[in-house]
Amino acid sequence: MSTQTSAREAAERTAAVSFAEISSKRRGPFRRYFHAHPVAMDWLLVVANFLFGLGNAIYSIGIGEWLPLILLLGACTALVFRRHFPWLVLAAIVVGDVLTVLFTSTGSSSIGMWLAIYTVATTVRALHALVAAVLAGAPLLVAMAFKMPAEIAESIASGELPPYIGLISGVVILLFNVIAAGIGITVRRDRQHEEELRRWAADNALLASANERTRIAREMHDVVAHSLSVMIALSDGAAVVVKKDPGRAADVLDQLSVTGRTALADMRRVLGVLRDDAQPAAPLEPAGSELMELIEGFRAAGLPLRVVTSGPVLPEDRNFKLTVFRIVQESLTNVLRYARGLSEVKVDITRAGSVVNIRVTDDGHAPASVKSLGAGQGITGMRERAAIYHGTVDCGPRPNGGWMVEATLYWPGEEPAHG
Repeated sequence: MSTQTSAREAAERTAAVSFAEISSKRRGPFRRYFHAHPVAMDWLLVVANFLFGLGNAIYSIGIGEWLPLILLLGACTALVFRRHFPWLVLAAIVVGDVLTVLFTSTGSSSIGMWLAIYTVATTVRALHALVAAVLAGAPLLVAMAFKMPAEIAESIASGELPPYIGLISGVVILLFNVIAAGIGITVRRDRQHEEELRRWAADNALLASANERTRIAREMHDVVAHSLSVMIALSDGAAVVVKKDPGRAADVLDQLSVTGRTALADMRRVLGVLRDDAQPAAPLEPAGSELMELIEGFRAAGLPLRVVTSGPVLPEDRNFKLTVFRIVQESLTNVLRYARGLSEVKVDITRAGSVVNIRVTDDGHAPASVKSLGAGQGITGMRERAAIYHGTVDCGPRPNGGWMVEATLYWPGEEPAHG
């Protein structure tokens, strides 16, 4: 199973559980129970259908007719399977009602047809459900046209009921069929709506998870790449000066120890975000993230750094400052990794209104046989960070030698300086 597939399945499970909790709160206690126990609802409807037709069946037995009771039990048996075979159950109940009208003296008195129509309507489109409701009532109306129940026929003959009572009965039957279909259509639309919301929640959870993984991956890359590069430079420097200047070598080793401890603290902090759900998402700010502390660390590693700032101070926003910090850190880490023959590395940070420009340049050169020491994600990470503030990152060789990284960020508290 791929990582992407397992992540999607985990997001869907999480979203389904969360959405189920929300939906459960919208239902009353009875709806919650029957939603969680659909088989109990099936048997409740079977019992309701039996009780509704029991009076007519008992009366028929009293006059010597057992067919209504047999057909009623058959309809109840069919309703047990209504979720699995809705069309077959509807057809069976229609046939049973027609037989009751044609071969008994009392006629049909079951609600099984309405329950079957409702079940069909929850599984098909609205138009198909309405057509099914009308067609299901048609055979019963035809049967009633050929044979009226004895009591109704006698009432019509004696003038107690009007001759068009059959038409009224047919309209009422069709009306109740359409009502049953309408209820089923509404339930189906509610279920579809809930399913769409659940899918949306799953997609949203997956997107949030992907964004968080990307964010933590950027932090891990920046922490590891920066710290290891500085530690390698410091250890190389210590090896060079240990014989000539033991005191200087001791200072370098002390700086190496500090860098390692700082990297370990940053790693624990980032991994803590992965383990602790209660940890807020925003504070991935590194320990000792002041920009000047970063600069001094690179100077200790041997970079001839010069820093120039102009304009107002940076916005007092933790995430914005972290973006600036990480872009400068990644740029200087690449200089420390690859550049040779350096005489100056310059960091320019300029703010003009809502625009913050970061420019890191060096005058070194990269050996022709140098191999990439990283995963190739540094520049991508800088561009992802800049994109959060509608910014861009450009990098490449300088015309007179060396390398240049230039990032432009827009602080959202003010309008950008250009369109």
